[in-house]
Amino acid sequence: MNRPILGITMGDPAGCGPEITVRALSDAAVYQRCRPLVIGDIKCIRDALRVTNHSELKLHQVDRPSQGLYEFGTIDVLHLELVDWDRFSYGKVDPMCGNAAFQCVKKVIELAMAGEVDATVTNALNKEAMNLAGHHFNGHTEIYAHYTGTDKYTMMLAHDDLRVVHVSTHVSLRQACDLVKKERVLDVIRIAHKACLELGIEAPRVGVCGLNPHAGEDGMFGREEIEEIAPAIEQAKAEGIQALGPLPPDTAFSKALGGWYDIVVCMYHDQGHIPLKVVGFVYNKELGRWDAVAGVNVTLGLPIIRASVDHGTAFGHAGTGVANELSLVNAMDYAIRMANAKKNASAVK
Repeated sequence: MNRPILGITMGDPAGCGPEITVRALSDAAVYQRCRPLVIGDIKCIRDALRVTNHSELKLHQVDRPSQGLYEFGTIDVLHLELVDWDRFSYGKVDPMCGNAAFQCVKKVIELAMAGEVDATVTNALNKEAMNLAGHHFNGHTEIYAHYTGTDKYTMMLAHDDLRVVHVSTHVSLRQACDLVKKERVLDVIRIAHKACLELGIEAPRVGVCGLNPHAGEDGMFGREEIEEIAPAIEQAKAEGIQALGPLPPDTAFSKALGGWYDIVVCMYHDQGHIPLKVVGFVYNKELGRWDAVAGVNVTLGLPIIRASVDHGTAFGHAGTGVANELSLVNAMDYAIRMANAKKNASAVK
């Protein structure tokens, strides 16, 4: 009973979320570490059993987390009637599926805010489908911020010991440059520092990237480093945070992989996403398949725990049973680690 309850959303049902969820929960070791509860339409999970050839697994429909069995061999599903199976198809942008994915996220947030689950784990949704359904958010991060009433938050991506956080994410590159302001950079440095402490890292080293090539080269290639980023770093140092930078972005991540930094603050979406996916996504060109699709997306600054896969819906091969569950397993492991740390911290208090 000390195992944390993880609320796992099925994601967009036309994508790979249901099948990688079944694959992840076909491992008995998962149930030794947590109590997984799938939030979604049970019809989608049932078909995922077929797609993945896991007919040995049973489904147990529940109305609330307290009804779950949480035993290996049975997948507990908090059923939401969301999908009309007569008109469902894999691999297509569909407002019905966009709404289904959104409703699952909204439900799991409600459960976490009520204390009925200890952490939340999300599968991928399709932003176009969700917006066509009338839910106008840029992604999971913004949904969580809205429904938890959170103003200061950021996205952390992690693969093994490489961790990155972002000053901005789902905005245009032109907007991202305008969002590099001292107060926002300082907020993200603080959030990054706190996240490392919560992960058990003592005296974390926070590397802070510049925005411009060579971190601006003393103002030759831009003044954001001088006027916004460096002052934020100095303020963080004054607060006792080991903030280092501004770092030239083209060398920062190699150094982080070498152990120089415990986490890296990035100025915009691709600055952080590209290095994480270079190390976490491994494509086997000889076999024509992905050997690994690893990495975790964690929203920091929320009152609840949210970890997610670091990939999309994979519409191109959804429903074929070939999707890789590694990123979901990584996300569950991170959620477990954070939930246990939170519980231990509460016990100390």
